[in-house]
Amino acid sequence: MNATAASSPAPAALPEWAVELKGLTKTYNASGKAAPKHALKGIDLNIPRGSFFGLLGPNGAGKSTMINILAGLVIKTSGTARIWGYDIDERPRQSRAAIGVVPQELILDPFFTPRELLDLQAGLYGVPRAERRTDQLLEAVGLADKANAYARTLSGGMRRRLMVAKALVHWPPVLVLDEPTAGVDIELRQSLWAYVRELNRAGTTVLLTTHYLEEAQELCDTIAIINNGEVAACEPTPKLLGRMDQKELWLTLDRDLGEIPSNLAAYQTELPEPRHLVVRYQPSRNNINQVLAAVHDAGLVITDLSTRETDLEDIFLQLVQAART
Repeated sequence: MNATAASSPAPAALPEWAVELKGLTKTYNASGKAAPKHALKGIDLNIPRGSFFGLLGPNGAGKSTMINILAGLVIKTSGTARIWGYDIDERPRQSRAAIGVVPQELILDPFFTPRELLDLQAGLYGVPRAERRTDQLLEAVGLADKANAYARTLSGGMRRRLMVAKALVHWPPVLVLDEPTAGVDIELRQSLWAYVRELNRAGTTVLLTTHYLEEAQELCDTIAIINNGEVAACEPTPKLLGRMDQKELWLTLDRDLGEIPSNLAAYQTELPEPRHLVVRYQPSRNNINQVLAAVHDAGLVITDLSTRETDLEDIFLQLVQAART
């Protein structure tokens, strides 16, 4: 080991949390006699380093306000926020350098090419020219063949991918994706997620907001649901999915039924069609064998069956509706 290496400071330990929010509030003061709007009401949220974290909520829940505070675009009213261990007030330059944000809006200069846009963005972040990876990023997001085309000639999906590349020019450890697949076709959506998964596997912490609940369910290892400026739930995805103790059994019968048999009254049973029976039951109280035994005792013959598990949409709707009551 040479003298220079021996005397250089040891690298700082990686933080446990990629993003830490404590008591985060944002109040917009209304003019006239209108009451102030409380966009965030004391948000406490920790996003683990290296996670693929989903942030869900209805329109107006406070998701974009929270993201804009992290990005330095909105000034919080109170509370603290840290990105990669850096307080956004005490270390604003370091905290902003640690995050890359892909906003909902497609913000691109139409008279620049993708290569020029990425070079300009890297320059704004102070990335030396020798360390810029413009062509690598363009290749990664599938825009290498459009490197010298004007941004105005790109399709909506291509512009969205270029926004992702812009957010990564300074190689931030935290990547925020705010509705990144809105208006993107299925093929482009799949290629975008394949790339983001690679980034996550390589150590990048991903914070995703989306209205496609199946995306969050498939991609995210942890999900927070925010409603009316408050966190309604924050749990690992499997645990969140297990919150609703209900399964559905869809049965196809060999003959038409005019009514639901009385011995199935203990379950939530529906007859949507004469030969189709839907039985809802709680696995914590009854197992599927008990349900099938009740169907058999009713003298019914099953020709086909399928089951349906609770999904994220069920839980999302339940939590949001509960908050409104």
